[in-house]
Amino acid sequence: MAACVYSPRCRTLTALLCSSFNPNQCTMNYTSLYMFVKLCSSRVCHSNQDDLWLKIQEESRLDTEQEPTLFDYYHSSVLSHDSLENALSSTLAVKLSNSNISKATLFEIFCSAFAEDDIKKAIRDDLRGVRERDPACISYVHCFLHFKGFLSCQAHRAAHKLWTQGRTNLALLIQSRVSEAFAVDIHPGAKIGCAIMFDHATGIVIGETAVIGDNVTILHNATLGSTGKEAGERHPKIGNGVFIGAGSKVLGNIRIGEGAKIGAGSVVLKDLPPNCTAVGNPARLVESKRVTLYETKAT
Repeated sequence: MAACVYSPRCRTLTALLCSSFNPNQCTMNYTSLYMFVKLCSSRVCHSNQDDLWLKIQEESRLDTEQEPTLFDYYHSSVLSHDSLENALSSTLAVKLSNSNISKATLFEIFCSAFAEDDIKKAIRDDLRGVRERDPACISYVHCFLHFKGFLSCQAHRAAHKLWTQGRTNLALLIQSRVSEAFAVDIHPGAKIGCAIMFDHATGIVIGETAVIGDNVTILHNATLGSTGKEAGERHPKIGNGVFIGAGSKVLGNIRIGEGAKIGAGSVVLKDLPPNCTAVGNPARLVESKRVTLYETKAT
């Protein structure tokens, strides 16, 4: 294969997928092209029946028809890629690269992580979760390209994969770049479920031993931290379907039951039972008053 400016490792695939290669610096013969196609196919195994990826591509084409000025942006970010994973890897590589770590290197790292079946599923579940639960999300491609909560969560999934492989320094580097680029600080040791929504996301902090279940919503400036008094398991364990309001602090190795809701600005220091509502500093349980659209105030 022809050598490109990104060598020593073969960067032709990365350069092409990232639309960052210079045709004057890199040429390919038919053998190289054949090798490239094979490598491209092996990078990420994806289904031709990936309905969500097809939907994102369709939304991208519609957006470019409505706003032709964005054609180049949508083409390089979505339409030039052959899978959701490749497009996501490219987007994260562009946003997180700097003078110390290149787009090409990050692209390879993310492609490798996103080739795992469990992460593929989590990415799609997160997209669906945001689209279903965030009224400000107007389309899947809107979330995919512009929601830093979604992007920071996917970068964390790659960092966590590296963490479990013992590649701690690289995992911590990705954590640092995500914190700098998105103002979201998630330790790579934290375990995060599927269908996660970080709404607005700015200022979210999640500690090393935190565990987050599925279908959890966390708003901006929320902290899942420690009290600073213990070692080992020192961060919260969040059940499925929990809602954590803006500015909330959930501290210590405590358990938040499934379906619990934590009001904005609350400080939670003790376990919460399932399906409760907690507000205040320190947080206290309050009776949940369900009001339907058809209820009217008595006269």
